[in-house]
This record gives sequence, C-alpha cells and structure tokens, in this order.
Amino acid sequence: MINTTIAKLALQALLGRRRFFLLLAFPVLLIGLVALVTALVDGDAAYEVLPGLGYPLVLPLVAILAASSVLGPEVDDGSIVYLLSKPVNRYGIAISKWLVALGATLVAGALPILVAALITGDSTRATALFVGAVVAGTAYSALFLAISAVTRHAVIASLMFVLVWESLLGNLFTGIAWLSISQWGLRIGHEVSSALPDPANLGYAIVASLVVTVVGAWFAGDRLRSFSLTGDE
Repeated sequence: MINTTIAKLALQALLGRRRFFLLLAFPVLLIGLVALVTALVDGDAAYEVLPGLGYPLVLPLVAILAASSVLGPEVDDGSIVYLLSKPVNRYGIAISKWLVALGATLVAGALPILVAALITGDSTRATALFVGAVVAGTAYSALFLAISAVTRHAVIASLMFVLVWESLLGNLFTGIAWLSISQWGLRIGHEVSSALPDPANLGYAIVASLVVTVVGAWFAGDRLRSFSLTGDE
C-alpha cells in the first residue's frame, strides 16, 4: 500500500514550499520561549507554556501545515487528476502522503515539545507530554489529510476545528474531552506521569485515536478514488 515514489514526491512538495519555513518556525519559537522562561523564572513556570501553548496550538498547526502541503495544493490546482490517471492504488497514495505528513508532524511538532519539556528539567513530565503529542499528532495528521482531500479550504476548515472545537469549546465544556484528539493524547500520556490531566477513559482514548487515524487515512483514499471516477477537480 505504501508507494515510495508518491512519498518522495510528497516530501519534495513539503520541503519545496514556503510553508516549510513556517513549519520550522513554530518549533523553534516554542523551544526558544521555553528556554527563555526557564532562564528568567524557573522550569515549572516554563513547563506551563507547553500544555498551554505548545501542545494544544503548535502541534495541531504543524499537523495542518504538513497535511495540507502534501495533498492540498494538488487538489487546489487540479494536478491531482494527472496523478490519479496513473494505475496507482488510491489508498496507497493516501497512506503514502499521510506517512510523510505524519513524519513532519512528529519531527516538527512532537519532538520539539519533548526538547522544550526536557529544558524545564523534568524528564518524566517531558516523556509523558511527548507520548501524548505523538498520539495526538498521529490522529491530527490523518484527520487533516482527509479534510485536505475534501475541500480546497482545508487550512481554514482545519483551523476552525482546532480553534473552535479543540480549544474554545474544549475549555468551556469538560464533556468535549471525550471527542477531543488533544485530550485523548493527554489521557494516554497520563499513564506515564500523573502531572498530565486524566480527562477520559484510557481504553476509550486509545480506541478513539486509532479510529480517527484509520478512518482519516481511509477516507482520504476513498475521496481520491471518487476523484478518478467522477473526473472532479
């Protein structure tokens, strides 16, 4: 199902766009901010930057940029039709592109959170938050890839999901934790360190994260298959 040629093309598209520099800017600024607060105040104060800013905002923004870069432009300019004219498995295309987006999300999103958390001096909390970021980043990348396959306004739609559903409503209503990707990640990370919140059932968080990841990648492939059938651009 994994097409190395498609994956290489997706990686080239990701690295060759101006979004890539924005992709790198977020983790650099996050690590710099945490290092600055650690130096000026202390590690505990600096750590609060991560669950308050790094994890709920920087991580999904990186996932949005990565997912929209590997698929969105091809949908926008219609060049996806030329790719789909080749005898290539549509689900293989989606999975290959998702793996590239996932890799970028983990490297530019989850890994910087680990580095920033380690700067604060607590390796256990850092590991827990990293585990949560890996889980959430995996689900985010699949979901945003599916959104990129559906609409030409994938970045806006994905931002609305993060800012309104995950952040605004998630902070106002505790029940949304059961339907929040970021909260699922935190719950799984809670198993490493109790410093992280416990917003949902562990089994549910694991299953829900897997479902969103699998369905997101599958839906993207199914959407690509419908492109080839209808000639839609």
